[in-house]
Amino acid sequence: MDNEPPSPEETLGQFNRLIREVLRGQMNRNTFRPWEVELLLDIESCNLRESSKEGVLRRYQKAVQRQLDRGATAPMMLSEFLKRKP
Repeated sequence: MDNEPPSPEETLGQFNRLIREVLRGQMNRNTFRPWEVELLLDIESCNLRESSKEGVLRRYQKAVQRQLDRGATAPMMLSEFLKRKP
């Protein structure tokens, strides 16, 4: 295992996979990167209503993509995204 940090493209791919799994309600793996675990715990703590969960997560996904395109090394937490929204 190399110690190189993942590229923004790799991070985005991992993030998109994680969001797909959350939206589907089924995780297809049993190993996660530390930031993925933190993000899952954060998503759970946000207590999203089921009726709005998909829409919120899709908007969050687009915001993270823009963030990573601008050079961020890790996705922002959902709670941070929600605080920014009016």
